Amino acid sequence: MNINIYLEDSLAKSLNSHVKETGQSRNAIIREAVKDYIISHQVTKWPDSVLKYKGTKNIESFESHRDELTPPKEDPFK
Repeated sequence: MNINIYLEDSLAKSLNSHVKETGQSRNAIIREAVKDYIISHQVTKWPDSVLKYKGTKNIESFESHRDELTPPKEDPFK
């Protein structure tokens, strides 16, 4: 996919300097920058609708059955 973007002169000059210093293409640098931006700005918390959920009336909580669980015979992480 091709995308055209506008960079102010100072940012374009910095980008061109970086291209010369690293030998990477402008497209590669911009692609990496966009990828890093998207990764670092991902939503990493539960939405408010989940955090504010109070449960459903007349349904036992999952935790009420924990005592019925049997422990594993051996530690699976050893």
